[in-house]
Parts: sequence; structure tokens; C-alpha cells
Amino acid sequence: MDLVNIGRPRYVNKLDQVKGLSEQERQQLQPVAEKFAFRTNDYYQSLIDWNDPDDPIRRIVMPDVQEMEEFGELDASDEHSYTRVKGLEHKYGDTALLLVNNVCGAYCRFCFRKRLFTDDNDEVTSDITDAVEYIRQHPEINNVLLSGGDPMIMSTAKLGRIIQQLRDIDHVRIIRIGTKMTAFDPYRILNDPSLLEMLSQYSLPDRKIFVMAHFNHPRELTEPALKGLQLLQKAGAITVNQSPLIRGVNDKPEIIAELFGRLSFNGVVPYYLFICRPTLGNEPYMVPVEKAFEIFEEARRRLAGLAKNARLCMSHRTGKVEVLGKLDGKIVFRYHRAPDPVDCGRVMIFDSDPAAAWLDDYLKPESVSYRVKTQAQTVSA
Repeated sequence: MDLVNIGRPRYVNKLDQVKGLSEQERQQLQPVAEKFAFRTNDYYQSLIDWNDPDDPIRRIVMPDVQEMEEFGELDASDEHSYTRVKGLEHKYGDTALLLVNNVCGAYCRFCFRKRLFTDDNDEVTSDITDAVEYIRQHPEINNVLLSGGDPMIMSTAKLGRIIQQLRDIDHVRIIRIGTKMTAFDPYRILNDPSLLEMLSQYSLPDRKIFVMAHFNHPRELTEPALKGLQLLQKAGAITVNQSPLIRGVNDKPEIIAELFGRLSFNGVVPYYLFICRPTLGNEPYMVPVEKAFEIFEEARRRLAGLAKNARLCMSHRTGKVEVLGKLDGKIVFRYHRAPDPVDCGRVMIFDSDPAAAWLDDYLKPESVSYRVKTQAQTVSA
């Protein structure tokens, strides 16, 4: 496929539309695609090496039979508890999160909000009137994150109306757009000048728009993807990247180092590397916390400057927990963000547990919790 001159990609919602799968694979994966939403497109499919069953790009979007194992819960970070009005979460004092869409350019198999893509979910709102009014009535909110779903898959007109309403609120200084369209479908950016004009209009010298890109693997940084990032930057948007650490995708130091290095060379600062959340179906994608820390630190040793900027964190129900280090059989965490400002910066020290995949495994070591047994065997070997 000519990745430079392609038009808008063709979207794929059924396994029988994926040419790289055998009939036997389709039959095996169909129950998974029925349980958890499946969606991709021909541009992103073209990045897959179909001769490699362990191809990392394939692993990002193609179902895995291990997703059917009983593990995790749909709302692993208890986002429901922080919902104030429909479509709006307010967990941290200065930041509000707006769920403006329940569709993505493709669906990551390890998505932590896969609950939004079920038929009976009604968390997302198409009418943000109440959410905007909530933000207006809370002057402590200076930072609004648009998420979902993927805001960038919406029409520019609809996205622009949302951003315009937020720009009319004086105390909202930063608008962030969480998106993987820069990786899944860079032609959303390349073929729509009106998107760039809108961003240029509303990303102001002291009231910036941040594009929170989501690149998981260096192979996603294609020529069209990098060109799209350059256009976003030229339009005045600040570009950063956040990614989970995913087993079989980027759980090697050399991959993370290459990803962070290439992003920084192209003006995209690594922001967060997340521990994969223990969402329902996510067991085959999780990496134990301490193994993740080892990978992260080895990757950072290979990097310099802003490429070393990322923090390794968990988005736990009690706050954003940073993994700080290991020492003498102990693991050290710190609350990077917390709903209660008093907890920000609080340090927690636990006994090392190589099988632990989530903070709860340290808080409640006697419970079944979220240990990843298959990965633990590898860690202890």
C-alpha cells in the first residue's frame, strides 16, 4: 500500500473483512470479537506483518483468545465514582475529563474503557450542556481533557463547537485532546485543512491545546503519521505521547527507547508510560509492575534529554500512582496525583512481589486480585 498517497482508510468492523486471517483463525477469534468490540482500518492493517503471528501491530488491534479468560473488571479505575454529570468526570481538582464520543478509529484490545463500546452503555453524552455548565461553575478547573472514544474521529465542526464552548470559559487555560488517530488514521489530519484551521484558532499563546497522542510502538511512526504530527504542531498544538506498557507489543527496553527517542526527535515529548489497567479481558496484555519498572529504567538509560521525560504510572481508583524504584526487597510508589490534595506526593513502600500487576496486589496481598501468573513465571525464571 502507498502510505503517502492513500485517501481516507476503509474501516473494518468484521473479522471476515480481514484478509490476513485464515478461516480457522476467524472462527477461533469470532467469540472474542463478539464479546469485545472489534474495529480497525486498511491503513493500520497494512502495518502488520501477517507472516509473524506475534507481530506487535497485529497484537494491538486483532483479538486474542486469551481475552476470554476471567480476569479484571470493566471499570478497573472506578471512573464511575468520579462522574459528576453525564459525560464528565472530575477526579482531580484542577482537571475535568469529558467523554465526548464512544467511537475510535480502531479499538485497542487492551482498552481500559471498553465498557463504552457496549450496547447498553450510556456514559458518553452528545449534549455537553450540563458538563460545560459544571465546568463553568467550578473555577478551580483550568484543564479539560477531551476523551472517549476518540474526539478526533468526530467531524471538525462538532469538535470545534466543543472546543469553542470551553474557550469561552475564562478559567479553562488548557484543553487536551486524547487521541490515537495520529497512529490509527493520520489521514484524518492530512486530508482535513479545516481541522488545522480550527486548532490554530483556539490554541492561543497562553491558552494552549495539547494533543495527547497514543503511539505504542515505533512502527506506528510512519511517514504519514509523522507528517500529521508536524501539521498539528504547525497549527499551534503542543504534542505529547502517552502509552501503556503492553505484553508482546512494547515490553522490551529497546522498543520503548526507540519509541521515546523517535517521538522526541519529532517534537513529541513522552508524557506517561502506564501500567496496563486490569480491565476485563486484559490479562494477556499486562506486565507485572516490577518487571515494567525494570523495562522502563533500562529504556531510560538509553535515552537523553526530553526523551527521558515520561513517568511510569498506574491510573488507580485512588489516584495516579508513580512507580519510583526498588530497593532491598522493597518497591516504592508515590501519589503523583490524588483526588485529595493532601495525598499528592505521599510515598508508599511495600515488600517486593514480582507477580503483582496492580497496586491492589500490594494493598491486599491475601486476595486473588490481579496477579499475572504467566508473566510471574517469566520474571522469576
